[in-house]
Amino acid sequence: MKIKKLRPFLLTDRLQETIVYYINVLGFTCDLQTETWAALHLDNAEIMFTIPDGNFDKPTITGSIYFDIENIDEVWEEIKGKSNIHYAIEDTEWQKRQFAIYDNNGYMLEFGQDIKETE
Repeated sequence: MKIKKLRPFLLTDRLQETIVYYINVLGFTCDLQTETWAALHLDNAEIMFTIPDGNFDKPTITGSIYFDIENIDEVWEEIKGKSNIHYAIEDTEWQKRQFAIYDNNGYMLEFGQDIKETE
C-alpha cells in the first residue's frame, strides 16, 4: 500500500459556519462545496466536512488533528484570540513547540514545529 494523501472527513451540523471558521481563522480555502459537504485546504492539508444524515450527536473524535507548521510563534499570535484554547504555546520534552485550540465544532486542532526549526 502507498498512501498518497490523508484527508480527515469530519461531521458538522454547521457547515457554513465551519467553512467561515477555517477560512477566516486558519487561512484555509474552500475548494468544493455542496449543500451538505465541503472540502477545505491549506498548503498540503485537506479536511472535508459533511452534514450527517439522520440523528446528529455532537461530533467527537478520540484524539486531535495535528498540523506540522512553520512559524509557529507567528501563527500562535495570529489565532490565539480567535479560538478556544486547549493549551497555550509551549516547548515539550519531545522537542516540539506546540499549542492546541478547538474549532467551532469542538474538534481539537494541535499545531507544532520542531524546536530546532524555531531557533
